[in-house]
Amino acid sequence: MALNNGLRSAAKLIQSSNPKLGIRGFHSTGVRRMGGGHGHDEPHYLHAKHMYNLDQVKYQKVKMPLAVFTAFSIGVAVPVFAVIFQQRKTASA
Repeated sequence: MALNNGLRSAAKLIQSSNPKLGIRGFHSTGVRRMGGGHGHDEPHYLHAKHMYNLDQVKYQKVKMPLAVFTAFSIGVAVPVFAVIFQQRKTASA
């Protein structure tokens, strides 16, 4: 308890001597505008209209199950690997 109070008083002392030291906050720059006379007449992302037309994908019957299987495999393999790695780590210690 005494250590905690000592740290608080030291932090207050440091902050009072330099007021900008303990201040935190967010800072951001202005938003850049695309276009406006720079030769960019097209939209920011050219393929946005057709991005989610999954029924028009070539080789859809191959790509969609492959994508689902890949995502599922990663979702299973990463936790299994993490558990095995952690058990090896604690067994060797």
